Amino acid sequence: MIKAKKEKTIVKKEKSEIKKKAAAKEAKLKKPALKKTPVTAKAKPVKHAAIVEHKHKAQVKKIIPKPVIELSKKEAIAVHKPVVKEAVKPHIEVAQVMPHFKEEVTVKPSVKGEVLKPVVKEHIVEPKKEIPVVKKEAPVIKKEVPPPVVSAPVAAKPEIILKELELTLPITVKDLANKLQEKPSILIKLLMDMKMMFGINQLLDENIAGIICEKYGFKVKKASGEDEIALALHEESDDPKNILPRPAIVTFMGHVDHGKTSLLDAIRKTKVAQDEHGGITQHIGAYHVKLPHGAITFLDTPGHEAFTAMRARGASVTDIVVLVVAADDGIMPQTQEAIDHARAAGVTIIVAINKIDKPQAEPDRVKKQLAELNLTPEDWGGKTITVPVSAKTGQGIDNLLEMILLEAEVLELKANPKRLARGVVIEAKMSKGRGPVSTLLVRNGTLKLNENIIVGKFYGKIRAMSNHHGQAILEAGPSCPVEVLGISGIPSAGEQFFVIADEGLAKEMADKRHEDHRQSEIKIIKRISLEDLHAQIQAGKIQELKIILKSDVQGSLEAIKDTILKLNVSEIKIDIIHNGVGNINTSDIILAVASNALVLGFNIVADNQAKAMAAKEGVDIKIYNIIYELANDIKTAVEGMLAPKLKKVFVGRAEIRKVLKLSRAGTVAGCFVSKGKITRHVSVNLVRNGEVVFEGKISALKRFKDDVKEVAEGFECGISLSGFDAYQEGDIIEAFDVERIARKL
Repeated sequence: MIKAKKEKTIVKKEKSEIKKKAAAKEAKLKKPALKKTPVTAKAKPVKHAAIVEHKHKAQVKKIIPKPVIELSKKEAIAVHKPVVKEAVKPHIEVAQVMPHFKEEVTVKPSVKGEVLKPVVKEHIVEPKKEIPVVKKEAPVIKKEVPPPVVSAPVAAKPEIILKELELTLPITVKDLANKLQEKPSILIKLLMDMKMMFGINQLLDENIAGIICEKYGFKVKKASGEDEIALALHEESDDPKNILPRPAIVTFMGHVDHGKTSLLDAIRKTKVAQDEHGGITQHIGAYHVKLPHGAITFLDTPGHEAFTAMRARGASVTDIVVLVVAADDGIMPQTQEAIDHARAAGVTIIVAINKIDKPQAEPDRVKKQLAELNLTPEDWGGKTITVPVSAKTGQGIDNLLEMILLEAEVLELKANPKRLARGVVIEAKMSKGRGPVSTLLVRNGTLKLNENIIVGKFYGKIRAMSNHHGQAILEAGPSCPVEVLGISGIPSAGEQFFVIADEGLAKEMADKRHEDHRQSEIKIIKRISLEDLHAQIQAGKIQELKIILKSDVQGSLEAIKDTILKLNVSEIKIDIIHNGVGNINTSDIILAVASNALVLGFNIVADNQAKAMAAKEGVDIKIYNIIYELANDIKTAVEGMLAPKLKKVFVGRAEIRKVLKLSRAGTVAGCFVSKGKITRHVSVNLVRNGEVVFEGKISALKRFKDDVKEVAEGFECGISLSGFDAYQEGDIIEAFDVERIARKL
């Protein structure tokens, strides 16, 4: 009860206080308040604005000595009377509203209720000028937007136009850093970012050096060395006044024992064949024959292989090929190979049908075989010149020489004898007592005694010079073969030689070429293959796929040829430059190197010499057992759909020394690791007497009683193979990893 009474008294006190406050507020609100009256915007400004302002201020101060108390919305609604805010400086409010908003403006009235007109100052009207300025700026900005778009390609021009930096290539990282005025470590880091590892003294080729120089704003210009300047003299065009006709260079080719050397012997009126072992040419010979109506240089090669080997080194020596075919034997396998080699070189072919004096000679059968090989004789309506000859009786030899001279006249063979000589090495050997002896064939210019020459990577000075008869001569003109002494080494057949006027420069060039040759031997040579065929087609590097095809039998060969030629391949032209029956030999590899061809075999193998040469020269050999696989691989390779290549990588080799039969583990091979290592998860071949008996996986690998992941060379181990237990002592287990090589598109 007491608490309730106390609460009632507190409530009564609060109510009385609220009433007192409300009464006080009502008393204050009864005082007169200023009213806002609307004034039109067209009212003229008062002349003595400053005085009106001053009076207005004074009147406001007198009328309102104290600030007006502002009520909240709730309080205003409670008393039901309007609440007006009072501004201390009404002229400022008017000045701010008038120039920007042409609407009704309110001002504070005086005590007497007079309505004051708005105070307007003349300088306040100036902001009206700003409005059009703002509107004009917008289109100006729009007009300025296009120039950056147009200037974008202009800004890119300095990136395209790079300063030229002359470099002697290849160049070391250190020398390139000096040229770019940069630290070698920064260039090495830049190369590492490009995923290339180079040391400070390693050589950079033109492509890599060009990429680095572009990052520094330079364009690589290959500096012309003294050797290039010297060789450029041989590339200069000849003066038409000094150009004279030169003798034709003719090569005799054909099957062995068809009479090539005997026919050449009959032409030269000498007995060269009698001095050679078995009447077969053992070396390359070059002979110059003068005739009443001209001169001819004959090359007697040991076969078409040497001819193509010379062409593979860049030497286009022969002008005309005389294909010697025996009338009694007809076209033989080597004859067909010789035809393919001559066609690949793009030279004119004249057929000499030899041994027509024999009773069993059949010249018409030979012509028929030639027509089947697209060498249709002239008397059969074709374009191939065929001449029946007999090396024994001399019949038809004059007609053959006449045909050779006629063909040479059609070819318009010319040269300039009044310039420094250049030519080709025909043969080279080490002679006892004389040193290196080389047979050179001059292609252009005149070779003189005591001149400095460079042959491949060797330097030489002509100490002695003789013709094919062994007579000493002082000079040799175009198409003239000579034997020289003075070359520092034994160059390869087909190497080109150049005469250099300066002896010191010739020696420097030889040293540089020797170093380049050493570097080139380190590099891996890569030629055309099915794996990268599509990429080379897309890059435009090849427009024709040349194929060398070998098979086990003639019937399969013809079927494969028809299948390949019928392939609907539009991206590239397929050309079978040579085909034959038998294993792949070195002759096929030499032709593939010279022609950049692909070697395909069907149900055959490549002999060891051919494999070694192919690996050295980078020639791709593919062997197939199914015709359609061969055709499909070519088609899919051209179309870029060839599956990744699987490569076996040798890991280790173990020899089985004891076969252990255990009750729990079964049969286990006790092995000794003879080379490499044996790991748990590799694939293995079990080889017995040189043949693969089993190919699979290792199921268990133990050392003593413990399972191990790998066993190193020189240790013993126990091996179990998955799905095989017929081990024998002496078997070899070869471990390898299968690497999938994806094609580079």
